[in-house]
Amino acid sequence: MRGDGGAERPTASRYGALTRSELAVLVPELLLIGQLIDRSGMAWCIGAYGREGMQEVAIEEWMAASPIYTRRMQRALGYEGDDVVTIFKGLQLDIGAPPQFMDFRYTVHDARRGEFHLDHCGALMDVEPMGPDFVRGMCHDIEDPTFDATAVATNPRAQVRPVHRPPRVPADRMPHCAWTVTIDPAFAPVSESEGCTALRSSRAALTSLAAIDPTDAGLGDYSGPLLADLDFAAFSHSALVRIADEVCLQMHLLNLGFRRAVGRRSSPAEADTIATRQLVGIAGVAAERIRAALDLPGDVSGALRVLELHPLLNPAAYVDATVADALEVRPSAAHEDGAWISLCGPGAVAPLQAAVRGVDPCLDVEVSGTGATWTARVVRRDEPAPVADEVAVTRISTGAGFRFAPRQSLPITPV
Repeated sequence: MRGDGGAERPTASRYGALTRSELAVLVPELLLIGQLIDRSGMAWCIGAYGREGMQEVAIEEWMAASPIYTRRMQRALGYEGDDVVTIFKGLQLDIGAPPQFMDFRYTVHDARRGEFHLDHCGALMDVEPMGPDFVRGMCHDIEDPTFDATAVATNPRAQVRPVHRPPRVPADRMPHCAWTVTIDPAFAPVSESEGCTALRSSRAALTSLAAIDPTDAGLGDYSGPLLADLDFAAFSHSALVRIADEVCLQMHLLNLGFRRAVGRRSSPAEADTIATRQLVGIAGVAAERIRAALDLPGDVSGALRVLELHPLLNPAAYVDATVADALEVRPSAAHEDGAWISLCGPGAVAPLQAAVRGVDPCLDVEVSGTGATWTARVVRRDEPAPVADEVAVTRISTGAGFRFAPRQSLPITPV
């Protein structure tokens, strides 16, 4: 989109029509939905590649995506830096660490030294019943390279190292884990992964979003002190819109990293099947959470509103779609990347069905069109559809039913 002067102007966000209070509720929901992508996808990777192969996919996807989206959020909210505080702020706005579900508690000693521990780790609660090998795979094999990959976006000489971590001994040990973060010029710098380098040229990584309006009431950035818990209601409407769009891009980037990792291990047809099953699972659970969080009606109008707000179709600058009496989709940057929307359309209705049935199991979609240009109409059937296997698998996560609680936002000062 271009302004009167011919300069490129970012596409208006679909989240702009929400109120500030609605956005303050939705943003943590989007962060949690992003965390649940792996609960949806990794079950199918275990089936295809075994436990160790699944771990490799998880490592590759997070190492590819997190340095890119971490830097994007730093720039968007004006807290760029090379210190521990900058790393911790990034974690608070990362789909890998949704608030409360992954309950990070931070300590800052100085600009180069800090600590964090998790009073509650939802991911551990999901994996612990699967046994110590799966716990060790997540908390050791996956965390070691991916924590450093996240930190490299702030400082390549940052190291995240465990004080203790699961498997828990004793079995009820609290906190669930504890880590130190140290920045030292003597440390060998961490390099970004091959997947990250490849992902930097994606349309998702390069998507331009509207700048935050500094005159809007409320916080327009996160340049102040590190807060123990972010009070999203304190941010301005403009800032919350930008955060919501950035969080959706985090999900797309993670999914593109996932698709690349899966594509390296499977035939194109097999990779599309795994990617579609991942999308069906997260589409259904995301729709359930969005509808409940915003108290939307369980009818056709509510389903269309959920679709309009669903990460599948956001941000608007990345996915070209219109939602009115029906969903209309057109070719876009997301199609060029092979993002989620490329797995939907005529003959590929399962993800859309999962999304509308997350609002009401009697709802369905009728899709017409060709290629990347199609229309989906939401209709009501007489009988409820059974829950898709992919949605049922994703619901196993404790995150599917997680509820956020009010928190007081307090500044953290060096100790």
